[in-house]
Amino acid sequence: MGRRGADVIVDYLVQQRVPYLVGVCGHGILGLLDAAYDRGGDIKTISTHDERIAGFIADAYYRVSGRPIATYTSCGPGSVNIVMAIAGAMFDSSALLAITGNVPTSQFNRGPFQESGKYFQGDFPSVIRGYVKRSYQAVRPEMLPLMLSQAFALMASGRPGPVNLDVPLNVFVEDVGDEVAVPLWRPDAVAAPAPSAEALRRVAELLGEAERPIILAGNGAMAPRARALVRELAATLRVPVVTTPLGKGVLDERDDLCLGPTGRNGTYAANKAARTADVILALGTRFDDRASSSWIPGVTFSIPPTRLIHVDIDPQEIGRNYPPTLAVIADTAEFAAALLATSAAAQAPTAAEGRAGWLAQTLAWKRQWEADIAARQADPAVPIRPDRLVAELQRAVPDDAIVLADVGVHHNWLLQQMAAPPAGRLLQAWGFASMGFGVGGVIGAKLASPGSPALTVCGDGGFLMHANAVATAAEYDIPAVWVVWNNSGYGSIRGQQATFFGAGREIATRFRKAATGELYSTDISAIARAMGADGARIDGPDEVADAVAAAIKSDRPTVLDVRVDNDVAAPSTGSWDLPPLPGPVPDYGW
Repeated sequence: MGRRGADVIVDYLVQQRVPYLVGVCGHGILGLLDAAYDRGGDIKTISTHDERIAGFIADAYYRVSGRPIATYTSCGPGSVNIVMAIAGAMFDSSALLAITGNVPTSQFNRGPFQESGKYFQGDFPSVIRGYVKRSYQAVRPEMLPLMLSQAFALMASGRPGPVNLDVPLNVFVEDVGDEVAVPLWRPDAVAAPAPSAEALRRVAELLGEAERPIILAGNGAMAPRARALVRELAATLRVPVVTTPLGKGVLDERDDLCLGPTGRNGTYAANKAARTADVILALGTRFDDRASSSWIPGVTFSIPPTRLIHVDIDPQEIGRNYPPTLAVIADTAEFAAALLATSAAAQAPTAAEGRAGWLAQTLAWKRQWEADIAARQADPAVPIRPDRLVAELQRAVPDDAIVLADVGVHHNWLLQQMAAPPAGRLLQAWGFASMGFGVGGVIGAKLASPGSPALTVCGDGGFLMHANAVATAAEYDIPAVWVVWNNSGYGSIRGQQATFFGAGREIATRFRKAATGELYSTDISAIARAMGADGARIDGPDEVADAVAAAIKSDRPTVLDVRVDNDVAAPSTGSWDLPPLPGPVPDYGW
C-alpha cells in the first residue's frame, strides 16, 4: 500500500505535536489504528474500556495543558457513546478532535452493520452536530488534508471547543499518493481579539465612577496567561473579585480580594457583593442559571440597576441573559493586558483609597462566612459530615494538585467550601454536567501534567457508572487518585425531591435492597483492588487526610471509599429555579 488516508491523519497529528490517541477499537476504525501502529514512537495510543472515558480524558487534558488531543471511536454505538463526553467539552469550552469511524461509502444507503442514519446515508454528523463546533465528513481521502487543517484552526480559535472528523472505513485505507499537501495549522499565527481604544476609555470611565465595583471572572479567564493578567488587574485596581463556578481558582482564594464563586452553591460574600455592586466587570462568562441563581433579581445579581461591562470572546454570549451597559468582544487576556496599560491602571491606587469602605465591607462578609464554615467543619461525627470531609481534603491536597469535581452533591460542597489549589487547578463539568467527567478526566489531567498530583472527588453514583476508568489507570500505570463520596445514592437529586415536592417523597434516588428497603452500598475499594489499583475504605474523619496524602505519595492508582452522611445540607446562599417550580429562598445571610 502507498500512503493511505489514515497515514495522512496520524502524520498530521504528529506534526501538530498531539501526544495521545485515546479511544476504543472497532471495525470502523481499524485503518486508523493500523496507521497509529506505524507511528507508535511518535504518538501513544491509549485504549479505554468505554468511549466516554476517552472523551473525558481528552477534555481534562486540554483544560490542563491548553493543547488538544484526539479520540477514536468506531461506527454506530462506539461513536454514539462518546457524544456525552464531547457535549461536556463543548459546553465548557474545551478543545479536542473526535475521530469517528463510519461504514464504507460503497455500503451507504444499504443499511449495513452499524450505519447511522435512516433518512440520509452514513449520517453520524447529524448525531453529533449539536455538540461540536463543526463536523467534517471525508468521503474521499483527498479531502482529509484541508479538513484536518480547518479542524485544528477551528478547535482553538475564538471560544475553544471540540471538532468531529467522521471517516468511512474505506477512506482510512485508500491511497492518497505520496505528494499530498497538508496545510499546517500554526496556533502562533493567530492574534486573539483585543479591545478598541474607545472601549477601554469607556471601561475606565465606568470603573472610575463606581463606588462598589467588582470583577466577575469566568471560565474565559482560566487559561494560564489570562489567569496571571486577571490577578495582576485585580491587585492593581484593588477591586474585589468574585468568580463563576468555572472561574473558581482564577485568584488565589486565600487573597483578601477573592470572595469566591457566585450562584446557588456560591459563598455568602460572593453573592452579597455581586447583588450589591454598582458596576460589574465580567470577564469570560455567559451568566448561566446556576451561576446567577436562575437570574432571580436581587439574589445573585441586580442587573439593572447594576451596570454591566461584559467582556467575552463569543459575541453570542453578550446580552444573552443580562443587558450590558458596555459590551466588549475580546479575549480576556488581551483585554486585561490592554486595560493594565491604560491611565486607569496608573490612577487605580487613588481610586482605591476612595473605596476603602467597600473593600472593608466585602472583606468582613468573607471573614464572617469563613468563621461560620470553620465551625461546621469541626464536627467529629460518623458517618463523616460533608463539611468535615471538605476540610480534611483541603488539609491533604498539595498546593500544586489538580483536583477534579465530578457531578453530584459533593460538587456543591467542593464548590462552596474548598479553595482551589493556588498553584494547581480545580476542574469541573458545568454546562452539560456529564457524570463521569471527574472519574475519567483525572487520567487526562495526570497525563497533561505528570509532575502534579491528580485527584478526583466523585460520588458513588458517578463512580459506579464509570469505574472502568480505574482499570485503564492500572493498565497504563497512571497514578491517579479517586476519592469516592459514598452516600448510597444520588444525593443532589434526593435533595431536590425534598425541596420541590416535600420531605419524605423519595423515590429512585437512594440505593436500597428491594426486599428490605435497607440502604445498599457497593464495596468500592474491592472493585479497585480487583482492577489492579489500591483501594481502602474510610469511615472516620480523622482517617481522611492521612489516607489522601498516602495515596498521592504512593504513586499508584488508588481509590478511597469514603462513607459520608447524606442527611446534611450545605448552607444555601443563592437559589435555583426549575420553572414552574420556584427555587428555595437562601437560608444563609438572607
